[in-house]
Amino acid sequence: MTKKRVAVLISGRGSNMTALIAAAKAPGYPAAIALVVANVPDAAGLARAQHDGIATAVVDHRNFGADREAFERALDAQLAAHRIDLVCLAGFMRLLTPWFVRRWSGRLINIHPALLPQFKGLHTHRRALEAGVARHGATVHFVVPEMDSGPIILQDSVPVLAGDTEATLAARVLSVEHRIYPQALRLVAEGRATLPAVAARSE
Repeated sequence: MTKKRVAVLISGRGSNMTALIAAAKAPGYPAAIALVVANVPDAAGLARAQHDGIATAVVDHRNFGADREAFERALDAQLAAHRIDLVCLAGFMRLLTPWFVRRWSGRLINIHPALLPQFKGLHTHRRALEAGVARHGATVHFVVPEMDSGPIILQDSVPVLAGDTEATLAARVLSVEHRIYPQALRLVAEGRATLPAVAARSE
């Protein structure tokens, strides 16, 4: 089996990155984590990736000022140099331009801590509590130019409990994230989830 070469993009500790690395160690898993890239030089996840023998790179967005596309071209060069097939966003705190999203269309996935299309953007747990929803969860989706709007690959949920705080709810949702992200990457790597097919199902 030829495994897909995957890059994980992070900005911080990379807990979802860690879940993907652990899953990819299984012999039958169809993807290998070949590269971890951070846009923040001191992102804690870099040390974890290095500990697992994974190549790492830093493309510091601050070096490019307001030129987002120049930053992304430098990022794309790193992906090309490592012969990357698929890109997973894992707490990557940069909005990507249409240029990058279209260049990686169908090969770029993200995890969002909410049941999309609910609660796009930030502070999802707080907003879920304020809205009084009964269930809250996480979604893995293909990335499209519009934020948090791509076709859904997988999602799962947990009940919102009486007395939940942002922290307690976030912790339960994080366990969902760690479970479904490796499953979704498997589907994409095996070709069982593709952007046109998922888009067709969601229409």
